[in-house]
Amino acid sequence: MSRPELTFFTELNSEELTGLFDGRFVIDDLKALDATLSLGILDLSDARAEVVKRLNKAGVPVVAWLLLPEEDGYWFNIDNYERAAARYISFKAWTTKHNLQWAGIGLDIEMNINDIRQILEQKQACKFISTLFYRFLDKKRVSHARHAYQALVDLIHADGYLVESYHIPIITEERRAHATVLQRTAGLVDLETDQEVLMLYSSFLRPDGAAVLWSYAPEADSIGVGNTGGGVDVEGLINVPPLTWEEFSRDLRLCVMREKPIHIFCLEGCVEQGFLPKLNTFDWDKPISVPKSVNRVRFYRTGIATILWVLERPWVILIALATFVGLGFLFKRNQRK
Repeated sequence: MSRPELTFFTELNSEELTGLFDGRFVIDDLKALDATLSLGILDLSDARAEVVKRLNKAGVPVVAWLLLPEEDGYWFNIDNYERAAARYISFKAWTTKHNLQWAGIGLDIEMNINDIRQILEQKQACKFISTLFYRFLDKKRVSHARHAYQALVDLIHADGYLVESYHIPIITEERRAHATVLQRTAGLVDLETDQEVLMLYSSFLRPDGAAVLWSYAPEADSIGVGNTGGGVDVEGLINVPPLTWEEFSRDLRLCVMREKPIHIFCLEGCVEQGFLPKLNTFDWDKPISVPKSVNRVRFYRTGIATILWVLERPWVILIALATFVGLGFLFKRNQRK
């Protein structure tokens, strides 16, 4: 079996990014793997542009993974679509100034990073519950954000770029339930792009991470594998042990069995752990067993989709309660007779 299409993520600040590509070793490894780089655009600096120029000159395809300052949410979400559009306009001007070449544009749709930090802080968690409730009641935000982001996708297409989106896998349960609960509360946006990458990072989902990857993989255009070490600092969330070579190899082979392209998070982690040279001699055909806990994951997924379906239709709960009350009343009445 031939090696699948590989894309590596990296989201380093400009100084660290320059250090990562100091010399030709990393670029040579990427070329040997025919790999693409999804480069986090944390800033529009001259230093970041110089790295892109080196990659362009070497023939390494680069996707511009658009990001925002942390105070604006960092990732794109239901509330910051205006900032996302402004970021793209600024990015285009920066691209023109430095004559940069891009293989595509990446839109990362996740929860506001400040909301995540608030949830993880015990003192703020209770206060945030009331915020979620008010968001849950506001359905108009979903359509406004979706239309705005689709307009952004259309603009990017008009500029000649392909668009790929990065989603947490639970968005697929929302689709199964024909719901918008997660979009209203967590700030996700379900939009159509040329390629959807589901971030199936098994390091965050131990001991069932491999089973989660296997379960969701058929619904992804490309499978996000990770974390090999790196990423934005979210205390209590990101600071989990990175994948070992054994875990990383297992996940790659599961992706091959599903016949999917692979997005690897992240490049700097692979470099630090010495994974890149190993990938150049990797046996992609080595057989591997399907994870044993797949049925348990399928059960959890069904449960999540069911909960989302019910929350989308709260009148079902009211009817059920009214039915139980009515049956109880009739039962007592018959007992008296």
